[in-house]
Amino acid sequence: MNSQLIDQLRLKLGVNGLPYEIPMHPILVHLTLGLFIIAILFDIAGAIFPLERSIFKFLGLTAIRANFFDVGWYNLLGASAVTFFTVAFGFFELLLANPPINQKSDWGLNASWTMLLHGLGGVLLLGLIVAMTVWRGLQRYYWRKDASRQVQWNYLLAGIAMLGILFVHGTLGGQMGSEFGIHVTAAKLLPEGANSNLLPK
Repeated sequence: MNSQLIDQLRLKLGVNGLPYEIPMHPILVHLTLGLFIIAILFDIAGAIFPLERSIFKFLGLTAIRANFFDVGWYNLLGASAVTFFTVAFGFFELLLANPPINQKSDWGLNASWTMLLHGLGGVLLLGLIVAMTVWRGLQRYYWRKDASRQVQWNYLLAGIAMLGILFVHGTLGGQMGSEFGIHVTAAKLLPEGANSNLLPK
């Protein structure tokens, strides 16, 4: 835990080691993930629309190919914006973390290495999501603005690869909470002998 930062900012930390009751980084992470996953899935759906058209017709659904690409674009734009806040809160909460010293995750990493990899990975992912947003914008407004398929196949492959990277990165973040108990209220109180029925609800 960075005691100098706490003193400088005059923070009053709660039981979870944060100046607020609910950690913000995990909430924003799930928003980023949801927006990005929806963006890629809808762009894939738009790209393979000719194969799906008969299914939509059979179900009586009126679907327009351009609408799939609109959903993909605006969700990716949202993911790009939200990720700045996700990373900012992540680093703030990382600076206030008080990880266990002699404990290893299922992947054989200690808490410090897990935090380091998760922090660096967050910055890398922010850069990749912004780069993909720029790439997607160029396709939408310049390169393929008159094409029926608004996205390139290599863009979709990059998006699928990003889903794999997000999975690995998210697993590291999950290990910080579930295995190391970083900023988890119960993980702080129970070892101290607190009655679980009296924990904050």
